Amino acid sequence: MAKRGKKYVEAAKLVDRTQAYSVAEAIELVKKTTTTKFDASVEVAFRLGVDPKKADQQIRGAVVLPNGTGKTQRVLVFAKGEKAKEAEAAGADYVGDADFITKITQGWFDFDVIVATPDMMGEVGKLGRVLGPKGLMPNPKTGTVTFDVDRAVKEIKAGKVEYRVDKAGNIHVPIGKVSFESDKLVENFTTIYETMLKVKPSAAKGTYMKNLAVSSTMGPGVKVDPSTFVTSK
Repeated sequence: MAKRGKKYVEAAKLVDRTQAYSVAEAIELVKKTTTTKFDASVEVAFRLGVDPKKADQQIRGAVVLPNGTGKTQRVLVFAKGEKAKEAEAAGADYVGDADFITKITQGWFDFDVIVATPDMMGEVGKLGRVLGPKGLMPNPKTGTVTFDVDRAVKEIKAGKVEYRVDKAGNIHVPIGKVSFESDKLVENFTTIYETMLKVKPSAAKGTYMKNLAVSSTMGPGVKVDPSTFVTSK
């Protein structure tokens, strides 16, 4: 195991690894145990009882967090004509077609999210080899392949986050920054937790929510007991 820094070791002492905390307590601990000088991101990690190798148990989508993530995403939109104008009006950082495809093939990546209209996907698909490994390929499941570019851009700017189960059945999602007020982090946490419950595949057997933890960038993970809070359902 990698040797941990002194700050991390001190911070980790505040967390009881055997205990699952209430959401509010877990968020407070994450704020207390942050070890960075910068405003660290807060992330929630789910370990789910799904088999991602099976097509009917792959979980992928996107959700708008009520309080955003604390980071403004730079959005590139592939669109033409009226849809390009719509994207610009909605606040997209970059809008274009062939010119940006060329730039990306030459190694330009000054953006965080790509939105594409369906008629552009034939061209954008050619970038699959460079965009795929970086997780930047637009996808209808996450709402980034759409003719409703106005809504797509505005949601991303408002704090839309994507989630995708990895090969081990884990999902990691940012829910804000350490500087956020605790109740805002709890609200964002609740939104993503409720979303995970809604997208549970009917084919998943046994315990679905196996483990749940929150942490800050380079800080220790804090286990959460989901039964300690009431969802809005």
